[in-house]
Amino acid sequence: MTLKMDPSGIAGLTEAERKQLRELLKVYDRHQSKNAEKNKYYEGRISLGEVNLGIALPQGMRGLEIGCAWGAKCVDVLAARSMFDGFVGVQGEPVEALERIVAANNLVEQYMPATRDELKLGCTFATLSADREIGCKIRFHSPQTAAALWNGVKGRIDCGFAVISTAPDDLRPDEWTPDTVNMYTDDAVIVMKRSGSRWSATRFPNKMGRPLMEPMIWNATSDKPFGRSRIKEPIRRLIQGYVRTIANATIGLEFATSPQKYLLGVTDDQYDQIINQKFKQYVGSILASTTNPENGEKPSFGQLPQGNISPHVEMIRILATQFSAATGLTVTDTGVVSEANPTSADAVLAQSQTLVAAAEQLNRGNGNALRTIALMALAVARNVRMEDLTEEERDVVAHFKNPAMPSVAATADAAVKIAGVRQSFAETDTFLEMIGFGPADIRRIRAQEARARGDALIAELEQ
Repeated sequence: MTLKMDPSGIAGLTEAERKQLRELLKVYDRHQSKNAEKNKYYEGRISLGEVNLGIALPQGMRGLEIGCAWGAKCVDVLAARSMFDGFVGVQGEPVEALERIVAANNLVEQYMPATRDELKLGCTFATLSADREIGCKIRFHSPQTAAALWNGVKGRIDCGFAVISTAPDDLRPDEWTPDTVNMYTDDAVIVMKRSGSRWSATRFPNKMGRPLMEPMIWNATSDKPFGRSRIKEPIRRLIQGYVRTIANATIGLEFATSPQKYLLGVTDDQYDQIINQKFKQYVGSILASTTNPENGEKPSFGQLPQGNISPHVEMIRILATQFSAATGLTVTDTGVVSEANPTSADAVLAQSQTLVAAAEQLNRGNGNALRTIALMALAVARNVRMEDLTEEERDVVAHFKNPAMPSVAATADAAVKIAGVRQSFAETDTFLEMIGFGPADIRRIRAQEARARGDALIAELEQ
């Protein structure tokens, strides 16, 4: 997406805000090519021209694309283990005001695509704005539609912007360009709208004392505060190796399907007939030829040895093993099956421990970001600062399901054992969740239990 803005020509911005916007646009433009490349590997659109070594693959096949889902697997398998389940208050009960905001914004469902963007590009941004109907509107933006500057002293975003909507380009109607961009600063949300080629800004004051923009960051370092992608350079090189090997194997299989044959000692007329009808000669069940009248030599027929694709298969297994080690995925996740693959549930679980540890790290980081988003949402809805929230509201935490994803039988067995030690545990909703009941089932169970207690009380009073 191309974002054409000249901060000096936008009415309504202060000189300090124009300077911030220039820096933001530089950051945005600098990362677009890298983000596009990572997105391409995630989608699996890789041509042979990018991976060809110029030895075995002919140059005429540079445009051929080989499908590879390893980039998507690298992201999606980890994202699937980070299962956000809402917020919990200090007493273990949900905060009613926050629950309404979460439900109105469909935040639990929004979390999964936002996490995929976070793992694919290193981070994703949540933005907040006041809304008369639901109190606070929360939206997520990938680095392909947003950018931010990091404040190392404060340990948070200094300022940022996000593309809110797009419209057809005036010069190229088949292309869409941004027409509304929000800029987030410590004291305001600045809405910039495009009319033709001109931009204008409208300021909305912010009481929070910080931008209404919060990042969810994966694998940050001191020199990369906005994180690093799961599809980093070594992973992309392994994907290139897979695509190159699959292409070589495909070409080798074509030669193995139609092995090269030879016929010696034929006349010129016979040679011309064979050359003009290669496919007919190949599939024919009978190949006849007379003695060469010029030299009396009898034609001899032969076939060159067929190619073997076993080296290609072995190379794919090597690449899959390296990919598994680099990403924490099991070799089975790459689609490669071998005799070394685990055969029992315990062995599969042991292989996935690295991925579970990565999911726990992801949950910790995203849990902190989601808590900040929740506090800002409550403050925006009430038009107060975060410091003015009640103690009950400030003590909310994000809840995630177990990233190890144990079977229902194992979870139920653990729940029954805990209930044997703590009998009151069997009366909780958590116990019902662990033995396999969903939220709808728990509501029905609780309602029917209450109805049964009411019927028993009425019968007792009648007696």
